Amino acid sequence: MRALFSAICCFFLFSIAVCAQNSPDCRTAIPVCADAPIMGTTDGSGDIDDFDPEVITQTGCLEKGSNSSANIEHNTGWYVFRAGTDGQIGFDIEALPNPGGVLTAEWDFAVYGPFDQTTGQNFCTIVGDGTAQPIRCNYETNDTGFTGIGVNPVDGREGAPFVKQSQNTYDEWLDVTAGEIYYLYINNYNTNFDDDPESFILTFTGTSVEDDQNTALDCTLRDEFLGLDIVACEGDPDIVLSAQNSPVGPNITNVTWELDADDDGTYETVLASGPNEVEYTVTSPNSGRYRVTIEHTFGNPITDDILITYYGIPSLTVTILDDLVNSDQTDPYNVEFIPDGDGNYEYAINGGEFQDDPIFLDVPPGLNSVVINDKNGCGTSDPVPFLVVGYPKFFTPNGDGVHDSWNVYGIDQLSNPTVFIFDRYGKLLKQLDPNLGWDGTFNGRDLPSSDYWFRLDYDRDDSGVMVARSVRRHFSLVR
Repeated sequence: MRALFSAICCFFLFSIAVCAQNSPDCRTAIPVCADAPIMGTTDGSGDIDDFDPEVITQTGCLEKGSNSSANIEHNTGWYVFRAGTDGQIGFDIEALPNPGGVLTAEWDFAVYGPFDQTTGQNFCTIVGDGTAQPIRCNYETNDTGFTGIGVNPVDGREGAPFVKQSQNTYDEWLDVTAGEIYYLYINNYNTNFDDDPESFILTFTGTSVEDDQNTALDCTLRDEFLGLDIVACEGDPDIVLSAQNSPVGPNITNVTWELDADDDGTYETVLASGPNEVEYTVTSPNSGRYRVTIEHTFGNPITDDILITYYGIPSLTVTILDDLVNSDQTDPYNVEFIPDGDGNYEYAINGGEFQDDPIFLDVPPGLNSVVINDKNGCGTSDPVPFLVVGYPKFFTPNGDGVHDSWNVYGIDQLSNPTVFIFDRYGKLLKQLDPNLGWDGTFNGRDLPSSDYWFRLDYDRDDSGVMVARSVRRHFSLVR
């Protein structure tokens, strides 16, 4: 259960800036709000969790440097915010001097979204693999201590769409709709190669903030201090959950982590407990709902929980809805694919385009194949073969090795099958050998292009009773 901490949040009214721990991982991005400036820190070289440095060399305005160590993500913090009202949002990222009073940091940023939280989509995966591109960003050399979206407070320069080497470190305002989710990536390029932490102040701006800073962004999201629910892939890097991003900050006296593995409302396992257990590391593939209870010096304990779901390479079950074995429908043939799991999947048959609907209509008779793809980026299955028992509508006995004979595909799946071929006048031409099919001849002579008829007699199991079936249809011989 997500808790509201109004009494604790009052503490922030007397603070210049809300302090937040750094999260170098998009999956545990820190939820933020617009009601107060946010003090952020990137702690040294950072962790590269979100962009594969060997694969993603460019995403939007973000580019890998010529130095092999100058990856897109280094010394990074991730934040997430949700629009509270329709309107205009921007922000300033102000570089702060180091302990020696020298301004050494140079901040870059990228904004991803808008995302719909109700879809269950793995936002950080599509950000990290380049599928989702930044909608606002800066990767230029900063000539002031500020970068962001909107208007630079130092020189009044208005933000503009990113153009490489434009030297404008501000991008255009965001026009947002209430409920939309955005991820903000902040990267300190200047200290990519040392271990010195650097700090900044993040302040949200724009007409929505001017109208009401308490509603411009949805401040209830900040109470979800463990972050949004996470969809991850088996084998992904560990996920580090932090209690230090809660409204009580460092004023912690005890922390307890629990697990509801089945997400059924029962926390059956205490994972860790103690005053120093401020972080808990979740390893693949341990899905479940994780809850933290924080005791602190301000009063009653506070809690938050997060659902983490791991998916592997998807698999499925093929259900033949309509063919000669499974229904009275002889044409068209229809199939349904039932995934083993409840992920976000798409399907393709015979090398065709993917579709979200697991039901395919008018599937060709014979041997087919299907692949299922996890849209969250957790993999694509190998082709899974499946057989549709039915007959082709034409054949071309021209010796090219393609459709040279006619037969009932999958006839060996039928019980006691017999096939007779007739011409259009009803003359019997052939009783088929199921293993050979018909080559379009009669008494050794090629028959002309025309429509021909067949009768298929077979037995079919109908609720445990074998029932005689007979199918009469026509097909075309094409020369």
